[in-house]
Amino acid sequence: MSFDAEAKMQFLFALRSKGVTDKAVLNAMERVDRGRFIQGYFTDRAYDDMPLPIACGQTISQPSVVGLMTQALKIGPRDKVLEVGTGSGYQAAILSQLARRVYTVDRHRRLVHAARAVFDALELSNITAFTADGSFGLPDQAPFDRIIVTAAAEDPPGPLLAQLKIGGIMVVPVGQSDAVQSLIRVTRTDSGYEYHEMRPVRFVPLVEGLGKD
Repeated sequence: MSFDAEAKMQFLFALRSKGVTDKAVLNAMERVDRGRFIQGYFTDRAYDDMPLPIACGQTISQPSVVGLMTQALKIGPRDKVLEVGTGSGYQAAILSQLARRVYTVDRHRRLVHAARAVFDALELSNITAFTADGSFGLPDQAPFDRIIVTAAAEDPPGPLLAQLKIGGIMVVPVGQSDAVQSLIRVTRTDSGYEYHEMRPVRFVPLVEGLGKD
């Protein structure tokens, strides 16, 4: 299956029907072919609105969740964004269409190498991918205008909150890994942090340390 005109139309219709209405986000998701980030058995499901398994026991999020999380970030063209949980690289590729610079980290070296290869093939030169423990963020590159976490933490991680600029936004799934989690939007203000609960979600847990692969 290819991301042809008909597949694109159905894909965008599914996104809109789930609440992804921001024009810039929809344009970004139209430009980035999700099929490039999925290999093997599930390639024919690339344009369905569903999460799919990838290597290292991880998943590629369903497109509508990617769209809603991206929309909630309200990314501007001069923003520097940190993504925790590179996974397939699909979310970072969407972010790269909207932000000035994207830093993405994952604990699995194998996933980072595979994602880098796709970024290079798609000539997405404003993404830098690292193998690192994402729960500590990237202190060397902080502060960030926007932070997105694609794994669930029991609470928004303190190091990530500290790396958010005043006025910055972080979107993170919060909750126990074996229960329904909530997608939270955190805004850093002069006096602290404001929290807004968006919707229930289910993500893999945010794990400390590096993966074995």
